[in-house]
Amino acid sequence: MRLLHTMIRVADLDASVDFYVNKLGMRLLRKKDYPEGRFTLAFVGYEDEKAGAVIELTHNWDVKAYDLGDGFGHVAVGVPNIYAFCESLKRKGVKIVREPGPMKHGTTVIAFIEDPTGYRIELIQEEIQ
Repeated sequence: MRLLHTMIRVADLDASVDFYVNKLGMRLLRKKDYPEGRFTLAFVGYEDEKAGAVIELTHNWDVKAYDLGDGFGHVAVGVPNIYAFCESLKRKGVKIVREPGPMKHGTTVIAFIEDPTGYRIELIQEEIQ
């Protein structure tokens, strides 16, 4: 068994695909409209779906906004140079909600950004091997 994907509902599919592909460097792996159900699915990730887990962006055509609730936490992405990556994201207009630095009760360097729907993405400094 393996983890396949995490699904999140997005209000603006184009803005979300732009964020994950052009800001975070993922690839758009596939996208399909389901006219009878009035929704579109877009799958984004760093690897092919056969090689790693991906994010499923679900856009329900008749929904303009979502209440994110308090049950969902965040998606985490490992980055090789968190400080440079956050500076790059700022230049691209990405909202940084927690600047990079050590986590409160540890030494792991993290940052948080926000996607166009308001979901939090945790960036984690990868260990240099």
